[in-house]
Amino acid sequence: MPRPAPARWTAGHMPDQQGRTAVVTGANTGIGFQTAMALARRGASVVLAVRDPDKGKRAAAGIASAVPAAEVRVLRLDLSSLASVRAAADELHGSCSRIDLLVNNAGVMYTPYGTTTDGFELQFGTNHLGHFAFTGLLLDLLPPSTASRVVTVSSAGHRMGGPIDLTDLGWRMRPYNRTAAYGHSKLANLLFTYELQRRLPAGGPLAVAAHPGGADTTGSKDAMTHASALTRTAFAAVRPLLLQSPAMGALTVLRAATDPGVRGGEFYGPRGFQQSRGYPKAVRSSGPSYDPSLQRRLWTISEELTGVSFPAR
Repeated sequence: MPRPAPARWTAGHMPDQQGRTAVVTGANTGIGFQTAMALARRGASVVLAVRDPDKGKRAAAGIASAVPAAEVRVLRLDLSSLASVRAAADELHGSCSRIDLLVNNAGVMYTPYGTTTDGFELQFGTNHLGHFAFTGLLLDLLPPSTASRVVTVSSAGHRMGGPIDLTDLGWRMRPYNRTAAYGHSKLANLLFTYELQRRLPAGGPLAVAAHPGGADTTGSKDAMTHASALTRTAFAAVRPLLLQSPAMGALTVLRAATDPGVRGGEFYGPRGFQQSRGYPKAVRSSGPSYDPSLQRRLWTISEELTGVSFPAR
């Protein structure tokens, strides 16, 4: 039986990852990059699944410089295009005999109204549907073990925006609210994780969620270019108090991905004030995220929209 994890869990507590393959989406910067770096340091073969291969190559070079023995490669993946998602999954099937860790990290935040290549609202289509399809297409490569993990990165922002309207996920029948749309996409990440865990066979793999708290990443700064003036002002005021480094933010993801004591369907976040910063621990998500009916309805809709059906139990 695994020993209880320390309260100040760090990347140094990760088990050896030699012989394991990890796929990390959005791994060229921020939380994704720090997650990939830490896994490579522990011996994992890491695939950086990124939208811009040139940025991915620079990230891979950075990891190789810090970890000369690292096995790291770049995979083009644009989560806003189901064709790209399928192409990336096909490439992984051709090059990997197994995937031990799938970290669904990439995402967009607070964008003005836009649509994906397939016509879905941009934040929901990228943050949820892209990862839903990618996971479904790769699930057969994950070994039946509790050490195998699908870790989906949500956000404390999943509580924003009020109830999610599954009848209008494209925001065609009401004025667009980019903050609410972001919150709903992050709630969808949790609904997906909990329903996926219920559908997975006993003995693994496990579906786990995490959120990094307030991580001071390039992505968080870029997101503010899409935010209102009031939000940008508030962000500037709280940034020194609430934000932590990307390396600290990545600890919740790394613990969810590697700690032997993690259970399927758990959600990891920082243990500090308002879950904004600190070392990782299991936390609770919002009430609606645990609604089985909402989980099942979103799952059905996601299969219909993406055309991806998960393997039967």
